[in-house]
Amino acid sequence: MIGGDRRRARIGLLGGSFNPAHEGHRHVARLALRALGLDAVWLMVSPGNPLKPALGMMPFAQRLASARAVAAPPRIIASDIEARLGTRITWQTLEGLRRRFPRVAFVLIIGADNLVQLPRWNRWRQLVAGTRLAILPRPGSTRQALAGRAAAVLRRHRRRPAALFAPARHAPWCFVAAPLHGASATAIREEWRKRPNSGSER
Repeated sequence: MIGGDRRRARIGLLGGSFNPAHEGHRHVARLALRALGLDAVWLMVSPGNPLKPALGMMPFAQRLASARAVAAPPRIIASDIEARLGTRITWQTLEGLRRRFPRVAFVLIIGADNLVQLPRWNRWRQLVAGTRLAILPRPGSTRQALAGRAAAVLRRHRRRPAALFAPARHAPWCFVAAPLHGASATAIREEWRKRPNSGSER
């Protein structure tokens, strides 16, 4: 049973590599705060995503610093909690967070591209059974995600964003219709590579 106790703090977890973090991440965090009625969003910087290649990944400290640069405390906070927990697998991270913060109701915020990938995640069915999900649009992925395998499996648990914290036997999920932001970590890294002496700057 997923409780709907309004007295619990509501925290959104926006996890990712943040390679680097950019204005698009803050844009998503602000959208989630408003649409879901959250108390805060944590920009949860991953020590290393098992589904992403290590090649081209900036050091963790540099990625965390970039997340802190786009954060907006006290409601949008850059967090190294996954590194402190010693986890890289999402379901393990959520279990660790629930043990550490038993009075917090967490919601995992992911882009539509990650909803497409969700069946590749370790123990994904266990994860979604006990974790609220908020899906944000991503260019080129939204339609595929909402017609994909994970969305089909979870179809009867879909709710409106305003109802995400209502009591439910299975954790609900929602799609947050929102304007897209043009910032891209890939484009930022490409711009860095084009700069003279880019190696010394990084």
